[in-house]
Amino acid sequence: MKLPSATVAASLVCLIIAPVFAAQTMPSAAPGAVPVPATKRVTCLATTQNLKGQDRRDQRQLCMAQARVDCLKQAIDQKIVGDARKDFIKTCAGSSDGTEQQ
Repeated sequence: MKLPSATVAASLVCLIIAPVFAAQTMPSAAPGAVPVPATKRVTCLATTQNLKGQDRRDQRQLCMAQARVDCLKQAIDQKIVGDARKDFIKTCAGSSDGTEQQ
C-alpha cells in the first residue's frame, strides 16, 4: 500500500514534534527519573489514523512495540528497576496495562 508523501511527511513531523511539546508539561513516573512524555501511544494513534483495517492495526502494533522498546532503553539508562521500571514503561509508552488495546 502506497502512502501519499504528504501523509508520510506529516507523520514524521508528528513523531518528532509531539513528544517535545508534551515533555514540557508531563511529570516523571519514577522518583529521580527524567521527565518523559506519555504521548507515544497518542502519537501512534495519530500517525495511523489515515490507514484502514489490518494495515492500521499492524502499524499501530509496530509503533507501540517500538515505543515500549524505547521506554525500556530509557529505563535501563536511568537505572530504574523492579516495579518502578514496569510502571515507568507503562507511563512512558502511554498505555495503562502495557499492551495495545483497540
